[in-house]
Amino acid sequence: MKRRLAREIAVQSLYLMEMNGVSSDEAVNVIMDEARQENEIGAEVGELAKIDAFTRELVEGVTGNRDSIDRQLAVYLTGWQVDRLSRVDRQVLRLAAYEMDYRDDVPAKVAINEAIELAKHFGLAENGKFVNGVLGRMLREKEENKQGEER
Repeated sequence: MKRRLAREIAVQSLYLMEMNGVSSDEAVNVIMDEARQENEIGAEVGELAKIDAFTRELVEGVTGNRDSIDRQLAVYLTGWQVDRLSRVDRQVLRLAAYEMDYRDDVPAKVAINEAIELAKHFGLAENGKFVNGVLGRMLREKEENKQGEER
């Protein structure tokens, strides 16, 4: 399955939800339809269903845990507030934090690398550096806490 494509669609869907106040289903449907029309999804029907399902899992997961995710991100945004971030960076960070904290099938470093690529794809190279800094701090602290618990 093309997980990067699903993540791109998820970020766009989260952005659309925030901008227009639409439901997660409506947002994913709109973005998936646009991707199909622009032939970005060159997948077979079975593959398309997997991309759609994974996208919806991500969007629902971020949406359902957004308050907790935002509180966590606020700790690592030195000099920033979640609501003051660009809408794209906010959605990318939320998605990565969700994958790092709530999904066992995605290694944290993969979630970070994907977030960096998404930030650069939807923004500038500097966006990727910013996202990397925030998520890198989050990962380091989680690893330190885990090591402390093991002792």
